[in-house]
Amino acid sequence: MTIYFDNAATTKPCPEAVEAVTRCLVQDFGNPSSGHALGREAAGALRTARERVAAALGCDPGEVIFTSGGTEADNMAIRGAAYLRRHGCRHIITSQAEHDAVRMTCRDLASAGYEVTFLKPDSTGAVSVEQVTEALREDTGLVSLMLVNNETGAVTDIAGISSAVKRTNPNTLIHTDCVQALLKVPFTPKKLGVDMLTVSSHKIHGPKGAGALYVRRGLRLPGTVTGGGQEGGVRPGTEPMPAIVGFGAAALAGQKTFSEDAGRMAEIRDRLRDGLLREIPGLRILGSSGAPHILSISLPGYKSEVIMNLLDARGICVAKSSACKRGARSHVLEAMGESAEVIDGAIRVSLSKYSTPEEADAFIRELKDAAGTLRVKLR
Repeated sequence: MTIYFDNAATTKPCPEAVEAVTRCLVQDFGNPSSGHALGREAAGALRTARERVAAALGCDPGEVIFTSGGTEADNMAIRGAAYLRRHGCRHIITSQAEHDAVRMTCRDLASAGYEVTFLKPDSTGAVSVEQVTEALREDTGLVSLMLVNNETGAVTDIAGISSAVKRTNPNTLIHTDCVQALLKVPFTPKKLGVDMLTVSSHKIHGPKGAGALYVRRGLRLPGTVTGGGQEGGVRPGTEPMPAIVGFGAAALAGQKTFSEDAGRMAEIRDRLRDGLLREIPGLRILGSSGAPHILSISLPGYKSEVIMNLLDARGICVAKSSACKRGARSHVLEAMGESAEVIDGAIRVSLSKYSTPEEADAFIRELKDAAGTLRVKLR
């Protein structure tokens, strides 16, 4: 039996998404910009997918721009906002714990002459309202902070931050990466008070290759590439219809069972946390695990790569940190002030609506046995 506990990296596509993708590839394969019957059918499918993603977000369909994924959407938001605020508002606030799609984009802008403040997260992995307000300046053009941290599950008070920023600087744009938040924690762009918001298909049981950027109505975000008029001219190019319709199908399916799915994941997360602390001496829980699907743990003194290889041999899939790091040390845990010993023994366990309590119990047994095996070898 395979136990898949790496859902923060990607999720198994749900049957609804697979069916929608297959139908689009085999039957409804037209270009939505074409004027013939197949094109019109594709345009209708595109419209339906947009409506479904918008419903899951709680926004108007006209505020949803489809992208190739979260990374592109983050780049579009940050680079577009920087361009809009290039005259006199070239200060950006973000954090040291952001996904590299945000962190490295802000670094790139810093090299281009923008001034970027990288806030240090607290011990949970979140950023406080007070930190942002203290860093806020008259020339702050953009604040970009994630709602749910992709490594620790920490939840940042984006609504509180947005409210504080807008009271002081109404023209400061606010972007939040919600890739790990969609259909995991309740939110809408309006309740968060943000101007832009990023989500991704393959984190909610949709196919890879599709994401979306929410852009508040009235904000005219410039495109980062030129071409045709697709996606309001902000993201030109023929839409990747199989991925988009799969995204829409996954959003619809996930929205129907959101509350019960999130509740079940939270129960399994707590079962894992309590069982691991009870059964494995010295194990540490890292961060706050505020989101229902992410649990960051560490076995100080062990090497996470070795533990992961042992678990992999037993059919258990987990991660060291973000999948995008490709083996590099976690910058999130470094920013949180964790020691090298703790970071080098860290593992991210992430759940989905398909995870079960039985899998959690099996994981606890196998990790306990793997730790015991390594303990003997280390003597």
